[in-house]
Amino acid sequence: MPRDAEKVRRRLQEAALHLFEERGYEPVTAAHIAAAAGVTQRTFFRHFSDKREVLFSGEDVFIAALREALSSAPSDFGPWETLRHALREAEPTFVANRAFSMPRQRIIATHPALQERAQTKMRDVATALVSSLVERGVPERSASLAAQMAMAAMHQAVSAWFESDKSHLGDHIDQAFQEVSALSSPAPRK
Repeated sequence: MPRDAEKVRRRLQEAALHLFEERGYEPVTAAHIAAAAGVTQRTFFRHFSDKREVLFSGEDVFIAALREALSSAPSDFGPWETLRHALREAEPTFVANRAFSMPRQRIIATHPALQERAQTKMRDVATALVSSLVERGVPERSASLAAQMAMAAMHQAVSAWFESDKSHLGDHIDQAFQEVSALSSPAPRK
């Protein structure tokens, strides 16, 4: 059994994903996950409050990375460019977790309760984006709208990245942000 806490967490997550894909989400218990990872159930609960959290841990790291990127964005960036910058800066977090994130998304997509939990976690991310934008002087309503649009663009970018062979998530982020920006452009005349 590995002693390093991060290695144990990763083993638990890998075991959980394997079991969820093999048996389905509902029948798998924390005890099953712990056994498959070669640790005790007590060790499982030291790392995760329940089996759902195996799929949703890591948001704190992501939010911290976004907050840091937002605060370090050039002061002359508007809200939209600041958010694009922050998501591009957080790209390594996604890239490092791609092997985990792809099966995670498949599992979440098949369970309404997990979808609801994912939406709650995304609201937490959006709330962090809003507060960081407000700290930069953006009015709260504008910050809220921009954050919601950025989250939608990010969802689009990550989905496209999972579906393609492109190895650079940043290309998909840029494309999604450009597509949102283009929505406010006048339609071409025929």
